[in-house]
Amino acid sequence: MATYLVGQILIQDQEKWQRYVAGVAESLQPFPSVELVFRGKKRDVLAGHNPTNDVVVIRFPDGSTLDKWFQSPAYQKLIPLRDEAAQVTITTYASTP
Repeated sequence: MATYLVGQILIQDQEKWQRYVAGVAESLQPFPSVELVFRGKKRDVLAGHNPTNDVVVIRFPDGSTLDKWFQSPAYQKLIPLRDEAAQVTITTYASTP
């Protein structure tokens, strides 16, 4: 069942963020079934409160593949850079029938 990673992002250092994004793209290369669905900037908040300005959605074929990528050494080494570059909330969602 498809599993989606949704990152809500408040960038604090654009240069470091660009390095992180490039590193994520590289870390995903061993997972050819993964798809970057959407990357964008906030337009409006129509209900509730959302302090983030950017979002990313990545589709994985299943939760196991998402977990393998997230725990991979290639991604794990990017976490300190991510945390220096931005405030990020990462949530995963499993698609429902």
